[in-house]
Amino acid sequence: MLKTQSKVRIHDADICADQFDKIPDSVLLIILNKIADIRTLGRCAAVSKRLNSLVPLVEDVYVKIDKVVSIDGDDDETLYSQKPPSLFTNFLKLFFSLLKPFHHLNNGNDGNKFFFPQVSRHTSHTPDQVLKNFHHIHNLRIELPSGDVGTEDGVVLKWKAEFGSTLQSCVVFGGTQIERKPGTDQRPFEDNGSIPDSFYTNGGLKLRVVWTISSLIAASTRHYLLQPIIKDHPTLKTVVLTDADGQGTLSMGGQQLREFRENRLIASASSRRTQVPASNMRLRYAPFLELPEGMGMQGATLVAIKPSGEGSGKSKKEVDSFICGAFDGPFKAAVKALVKRRTYLLEMNGF
Repeated sequence: MLKTQSKVRIHDADICADQFDKIPDSVLLIILNKIADIRTLGRCAAVSKRLNSLVPLVEDVYVKIDKVVSIDGDDDETLYSQKPPSLFTNFLKLFFSLLKPFHHLNNGNDGNKFFFPQVSRHTSHTPDQVLKNFHHIHNLRIELPSGDVGTEDGVVLKWKAEFGSTLQSCVVFGGTQIERKPGTDQRPFEDNGSIPDSFYTNGGLKLRVVWTISSLIAASTRHYLLQPIIKDHPTLKTVVLTDADGQGTLSMGGQQLREFRENRLIASASSRRTQVPASNMRLRYAPFLELPEGMGMQGATLVAIKPSGEGSGKSKKEVDSFICGAFDGPFKAAVKALVKRRTYLLEMNGF
């Protein structure tokens, strides 16, 4: 009787093992693509030789950056604090760093090496180094630890930019978010649809210009740092580079990636970023803007940037669609309200 039970147990174990082996590679790849997170994929690669051979074939990859360090190798926590110091003096010295990913991985006893590099607490790898053994990436998403542009308390600043080999379009949205008291419909400012004179005299316009330039610098720096990744992964169809705060998003689609590869990237002469071309900026402003869920925003501002000159960037219809779909939640509603307001045109030289 005991022998029979023992045989049954062995038989059941064999069935369990066989069932996993019967799962087609195509199904496992669907599961791995749903996982996407590069750290989890690293753990999967350490489970078995079969998974180790399949992980490099994943098409959807998500990379979360834990920390940013300076080029000299010193940790620079302050660069991504809530109020980082000068963007112009510090951010341009950054490169991406992944700390402690895959430190749990070791080489197998049979001498076969897992494709991920082993990273200790005291070493760092840039995303292009960590991604070098993925051979079929189609969709890549990278997340920085925080936003790049420092703002005062209470200020909401968001931007989204699309690039090919250079800037194609960018939208910047900002203002001071406030909570409206329930049942209160009174607006704190008179609003006749035009920008008030105080906007020019109290530094309001200057502040919005700083927001816009800082956002463009952040976007062009991120774009510059994507060069080695795009070069090493010709299968890429989409790239999104965002941050944990949701402040800024850089995106590139298939057509933009092709254009990036076909044209020489023009770098800024003074820093490690892509040169921003001469552009037209369309500014819309509301002294007070109602937001959903009982919220409001003072000094709500929308700036749409498009490179100037014929044949550059996107058509007006494409730009308008990009602007209206740039942000989610209450900010999407705010943008739609601002788009209907009077437009003020500004011109900006390349830098």
